[in-house]
Amino acid sequence: MKAGNCRSKTIMYDQIRNDTLFGMLYAVVSALFLAACCYLLFRQGNAFARDVTPPVRLRRWTAAYFAATAVCHLWYMQIFFLTSAEDIMMTDLIGGLLDSVLAVPLVICVMLNMLQDRRRPLWPIPLMIAPFVVGEVYSIATLSYAVIPMLHVYLLLLSICFAIYMFRATRQYGRWMRDNYADLEHKEVWQSLVVLALMLLLFVFYTFLGNVTLFLYAYQLFDIVFLGYLLWRVETLSDLSVPVNDTAEEMPTTEKVEDNDLSLSMPNRPALPLGMSKNIGQLLQQRCIDTQLYLQHDMTLAQLARTIGTNRLYLSQYFSSQGTTYNNYINDLRINHFIHLCREAADAQCSYTIQQLALESGYRSYSTFSDVIKRKTGKSVRAWMKEFGEP
Repeated sequence: MKAGNCRSKTIMYDQIRNDTLFGMLYAVVSALFLAACCYLLFRQGNAFARDVTPPVRLRRWTAAYFAATAVCHLWYMQIFFLTSAEDIMMTDLIGGLLDSVLAVPLVICVMLNMLQDRRRPLWPIPLMIAPFVVGEVYSIATLSYAVIPMLHVYLLLLSICFAIYMFRATRQYGRWMRDNYADLEHKEVWQSLVVLALMLLLFVFYTFLGNVTLFLYAYQLFDIVFLGYLLWRVETLSDLSVPVNDTAEEMPTTEKVEDNDLSLSMPNRPALPLGMSKNIGQLLQQRCIDTQLYLQHDMTLAQLARTIGTNRLYLSQYFSSQGTTYNNYINDLRINHFIHLCREAADAQCSYTIQQLALESGYRSYSTFSDVIKRKTGKSVRAWMKEFGEP
């Protein structure tokens, strides 16, 4: 078993060692990861989306992952110059250990830090990786590939479990965003699920086709795509940190309802008392609808709560009692404003564009407006407007 695997690895590395194009591609990928790490650590400002302030924590974890990947690439690079089967095997096994203690845990940390609804604990990650590390250490000590297939199965199961967890956590994160943010542009991370699926698929191919040269090319190309995705996501994802004192605010004394209606002892109460619900409804009419506050970009639930004189908890409960979310509430007002502008322009026989009116209705971009219409109606903007007799 040991000799067979050794010979197989030697043959594979002999093939790619004589492939100048692959050597150049491998070196370029290593340099890209190193450059990306330096960019995230030392560049001040945002080169991709200057109007977005990304999370510092995510930026640092991603830089650490880029550095770890560069280190692993540089370690494997020495195999191209080795001729002894034993040396190739030892270097390959140590490289697997580096992957398991550096790259794998860090990419999990990066994915978890994209979800900003809460700070998830990271201590389970070393526990999950520990069996894989023990297996790699055993393989190095015995200079054998005997347990590697079992480690691949374990890592595959671990990847599937993490993908399931991320699917559920991303859905929870999406609900949290709709409860707290009017604009979802630069905030959603559903793309991470696609990336995880591709990574899982790539790992399956690696398990069964790891010695195929064509796969090694595909793996390097995927590394480049993954690096580009992470850079784009880190630079364009808005920092959604919410001040912890938002829930401590009280309604102004002049518009305050009875204390027993504002009790914080029942935070999971399914609906607000009738008096308080009516009070918040009136405040929303006066300070959000009448003033057209809903046209403000990136207004959060906490900001609206402060404006009307209540707090985030009560306002969130109010929207829940009305069978809606904060995001739906604001977007309903914006869409009604858009329809009003369309009809005003039609009555005055003024020329207009959908894009122009969408921007005047509080949307940062037409694509955001189009996404909202598609999500709410299942139709394109033009198909939806035809229902109102608009051109």
